[in-house]
Amino acid sequence: MANPYAQILSRPGARAFSATGLIARLPMSITGLGVILMVEAYYGSYALAGAVSATFVVTMAALAPFLARLIDRYGQARIMRPAIAIYNLGLAALIIAAVRHAPAFVLFAAAMLAGACTGSIGALVRARWAVTVRDARELHTAYALESALDEVVFVIGPMLTTMLATVVAPPSGVLVAIACSLIGGYWFLSLRDSEPAPQLVSTRRTRWRARLAGRTHPDAILDSLWADADDAPLREPAPDLRAARVADIPVLRLPAMHALIVVMVCVGVLFGGSDIATVAFSAEQGRDAAAGVILGIFAFGSLISGLIYGARAWRTSLQVRLAVGVSALAGGSCLFLFITSLPLLASVMFVTGFAIAPTFINVNAVIQEIVHPSRLTEGLTWASTASSAGFSLGSTIAGSVVDRFGGHAGFVVVICGAGLATILVLATLPIITRSLPENHEPSLTVS
Repeated sequence: MANPYAQILSRPGARAFSATGLIARLPMSITGLGVILMVEAYYGSYALAGAVSATFVVTMAALAPFLARLIDRYGQARIMRPAIAIYNLGLAALIIAAVRHAPAFVLFAAAMLAGACTGSIGALVRARWAVTVRDARELHTAYALESALDEVVFVIGPMLTTMLATVVAPPSGVLVAIACSLIGGYWFLSLRDSEPAPQLVSTRRTRWRARLAGRTHPDAILDSLWADADDAPLREPAPDLRAARVADIPVLRLPAMHALIVVMVCVGVLFGGSDIATVAFSAEQGRDAAAGVILGIFAFGSLISGLIYGARAWRTSLQVRLAVGVSALAGGSCLFLFITSLPLLASVMFVTGFAIAPTFINVNAVIQEIVHPSRLTEGLTWASTASSAGFSLGSTIAGSVVDRFGGHAGFVVVICGAGLATILVLATLPIITRSLPENHEPSLTVS
């Protein structure tokens, strides 16, 4: 059978925006850890390092959805070009402040400036896939590919950051994040052929034209919404009035989005806690540089599972697969209780990582089903920023726990985050099920 990944990458422009998007989102695995290593090296406090990193991530999580809303309205390049410039100015200011041992409030201010304009490159790439591929099967494979590439980022980023920060200089990791953001980000935004049309602007303009033309019947207006001689097509025609009306419902008024957001916050707590706990545990074992390798192994397990998951045909319902994935993540996290050495930690990380990519693939697939195409970037961004918010919460809590009780205690935060995510996804599963379209079929791909 044909390779499903080769099929989707053969679509016009797909290889280019996927590859440049990979470079552009390398900073997401570098910046948080790079800031922790840099601040801890200059100030000698994991608590302060975790708090500065958390400030960056919380600001990003708070403002990225609103940035995504502007992107849906005005287009990716128009919004993200100035945003990338401001993001890198904030990181540069953070490096200067840390090197000069500035007061803590200066570090927090610089971190907030960078976080305010970070955005979600992964959401931008997935939004391009949504208008590039032909059907739900290909979109499932595309999301699996991007989740696997996310894990490539998290394999490379932590190892590179840790090595540079411990061997070359503490700010080196953050400097690499700046370089990748500038090169990959502006290269990605230069690919205008695959950029989705500014859909909310197009929708409003087309409605107004329909009314001026005297086409006041609802069906005629909806038809003009989806096809206009002067506007790029948004997506496949809406099958019914209910689907078209979703465009007028804000993302945060969809009940399933509330459920997904709280689940992803808890999953983010797992990631934030594991970063801090791994760095501290490695330092206690006298192997500081091993932290990046172990975090890379964590992502490598997720990379393998993501590629396998995206290439197989799944007949189980999407909501059930989501619940199973989160539950498996919690089960693997319980193994952190038995960590006694770095090799054992690496093994547990690898096994637990197998549940990460499928979970993110399923969350993005649910969002694609329940959110109207004109708000897709915003919907996808809410998932990633919820995870980022949880990451900041987890890193802050774990930083305080580690400073007080040691590196191994930080893994308790990881277990709590994963366990709470499982409880919440099981409790909200009926809400997610009701929100999916009645004619929803499990996403299938050619295996």
